[in-house]
Amino acid sequence: MNYQPSVQETFTLIKELVSIPSPSGNTSKVISYVEKFLQEYGVDTKRNRKGGLIATVKGTNEKEHRMLTAHVDTLGAMVKEIKSNGRLKLTMIGGFRWNSVEGEYCEIETSSGKIFTGTILMHQTSVHVYKNAGDAPRNDENIEVRIDEKVSSREQVKELGIEVGDFVSFDPRVQITDSGYIKSRHLDDKASVAILLNMIKHIQTEKITLPYTTHFLISNNEEIGYGGNSNITQETVEYLAVDMGALGDGQSSDEYTVSICVKDSSGPYHYGLRKHLVELAQKNEIGYKVDIYPFYGSDASAAIRSGHDIIHGLIGPGIESSHAFERTHESSILNTQKLIYHYLLSEMVDY
Repeated sequence: MNYQPSVQETFTLIKELVSIPSPSGNTSKVISYVEKFLQEYGVDTKRNRKGGLIATVKGTNEKEHRMLTAHVDTLGAMVKEIKSNGRLKLTMIGGFRWNSVEGEYCEIETSSGKIFTGTILMHQTSVHVYKNAGDAPRNDENIEVRIDEKVSSREQVKELGIEVGDFVSFDPRVQITDSGYIKSRHLDDKASVAILLNMIKHIQTEKITLPYTTHFLISNNEEIGYGGNSNITQETVEYLAVDMGALGDGQSSDEYTVSICVKDSSGPYHYGLRKHLVELAQKNEIGYKVDIYPFYGSDASAAIRSGHDIIHGLIGPGIESSHAFERTHESSILNTQKLIYHYLLSEMVDY
């Protein structure tokens, strides 16, 4: 089966997805975008009470199901305090470090839906004023938002409608290079969401019959640990999370292959499914790497922790500088797409 998906179509979709602010807890806009995309191709969808989206494609076998998941929620922040000087203190949403967003443009969304822009800065930013500008710790006390409005007091900020609890999202700064890279915030995990959406589009337009009824969960709470732990049907046997492969010292993953995770902070993934994925990659000449992520958890591990009796796995494109200035290459997207395609058409593993 010669499957050659269009990476440029996937890149275009990634660019659209990362441009929709969706920090965990405020994901309705991007879920609506995904919902509309799927409905245009006649896919049955429903929302769960947590706000995630479940798409179902019926297969030949309706007694045993598969579920694939990718998460559309991202890192972000919330207004923790309005300072007396008119700047905002923040509290993190998701696991990142303040230095990774220092100097970033951001948007503040009020509860009424009004949007204000700003910049995330150290309080001691100016080297002409603060002798310790380079040494001061990047922490909750020193990081603040400078709002792009004429405000210099708490009262003036509140008059704008900004309050404690308002969501703050980061400018994605997405770029696609002539050398085949896409760099942007929030490739974790909107790159994987785009891959699944274009896979479903391909299945529908080419009228491909899957061997098993397959559910696609677009989860919206993964960054805070529990996006994929519910709405798993009793018939679901295999559960595959599609999420980024983390790159760095000691890791085998790279920006050019699909990463197959065998263990993360939750422990080993299902050995039989892991071997099945490796065999599919080898048989179909798909570039892959097997890897272990010691400081990582996925929707699949969340599902296992919540007590579901399933076979679980984790694959995804290799993402450089995760939870900061992320980047991947078209070849990693392509290899991930191919592995998912052949997995969806394969027989289940013998558990």
